[in-house]
Amino acid sequence: MNTIKTLCFVIAALSSYAALVYRLFQVRRGWRDSAYRTLLITLLLQCLTFTMGAVAMGSERFLGVGNLAILVMHLSAVAFCVSAQIILLRWAAETEESGRKARYWLITGIALNALLTALFFIADGPGRPAEDFNTGSGQPLVLTYLLVFMVSQAVPCVTILRQCGPYARMASKTSLRQALRLLSVAAVILFLYCLARVVNVVTAAFGFDIGGWTLAASVFSALGIVTLSLALTISSWGSSATKLLEWARGYRSYRALYPLWRDLYESSPDIVLEPPGAAVSDLNYRLHRRVIEIRDGWRELRPYIDRTTNGHGGAGPKGSEESRQAFAEAAQIRRALHAKRTGTIPDDNADTGDFEDRDTDNFTAEVVWLTKVAAAYRRLDKVR
Repeated sequence: MNTIKTLCFVIAALSSYAALVYRLFQVRRGWRDSAYRTLLITLLLQCLTFTMGAVAMGSERFLGVGNLAILVMHLSAVAFCVSAQIILLRWAAETEESGRKARYWLITGIALNALLTALFFIADGPGRPAEDFNTGSGQPLVLTYLLVFMVSQAVPCVTILRQCGPYARMASKTSLRQALRLLSVAAVILFLYCLARVVNVVTAAFGFDIGGWTLAASVFSALGIVTLSLALTISSWGSSATKLLEWARGYRSYRALYPLWRDLYESSPDIVLEPPGAAVSDLNYRLHRRVIEIRDGWRELRPYIDRTTNGHGGAGPKGSEESRQAFAEAAQIRRALHAKRTGTIPDDNADTGDFEDRDTDNFTAEVVWLTKVAAAYRRLDKVR
C-alpha cells in the first residue's frame, strides 16, 4: 500500500516538475507579466509539496526532525492552493478588486500555515509515528490538525470551481478558456481527494477499517495534480496540440482516401497534377489535391454511371441513411470503373449532371463525406 502511495506522490511530483520546466522556457518573454511570475511560484510550491510527500514516504525524519517533511508538505500545499487561487484572479482580470481578493487569500494562507504549525508542535508532531498524520490515531489535536488542513485544501477547490465557469465565459482567448475548464476539472478531482482523505481520518477515528479504499485519496491526489499541471500550461501548448490533432486527422483521412483515389487514377491518369509519390511536405496541400483528384476522376466516370442502378446490391450496412448512400455511391463508382474498362456506356448515364449535388465549398464536410465513400468502397472490395 505504501508503494502505491509513494508512486502517486512521484507521479504528482514529476508532472509538477515537467510543468515548471516547460514554463521556465518562456521566462524571457513572460517575466514582466505578474500572472506569469505568480504561475511560476504556484508551480514551485506544487513541486515542493509533492517532493516532500515522496520524502515523507521514504523516511520519518527530515533534516533531523521527525515528521518535518509532512509539515513542510502541508504548509506548501496550503501556500500552493492560495497561489492557485491568486493566479485564477490574475487570469480573470487585473483590477483593483482582484488585487484586494488576492491580498485576502494571501493573509488567509499565512494565518492557516501559522495555525497548522502551532497545532503540529502542540500535538508533539516530531515525536509521533508518521502514521498518526495519515489516520489521526484518535488524538484530538492531531485530528484537529488534519481536519484544518483538509478544509484549507477543500475551500479553494470549491471557490475555483465556482469561478472557472464565469471566468471562462468572460475570457476572450480560446487557450485561456481551455485552461479554465481544465482547471475546473482539476478542482473537482482534488475536492474528491479532500473528501476521501476526510473519510480515511474519520473512519480511523471511529475504529473502522476500510482497507484498500484508503488508497483512493492518493489516486485522486495524483490524478488531480496531473490535470492541474496540464491546466496551468495548456495556454501555451494548447494551440500546438490542436494543430497536431488536426494534422493527425488530416493524415488519417489522406490515407483512408487512397484506395478510392488509386482506382480512379488508374482509370483516368490525367486527373493527377503531379506524379504519384512526389514529395510534397504540406499535408494540407496533399489532402486538397487528393480530394480534387477524386472528384475529377469521379466526373470522368459520368458517361459510364448507369442512372437506372442506384443501389449496392445488398452489400451495404443497415445503418443511417448517409451510410447507405455512401455504399450506394461506392458501388456506383465500382460499376462505372468496370464499365469504362469494358467500354460499356449505359443508355441512361449521368453524363449531363453533377454528382449528388454535394456542397464542395465546405472542404471539411467534403473530406468527411469522401472518407465515408472510400470506407464503403474498401468494404465492397472485401465483400468481393
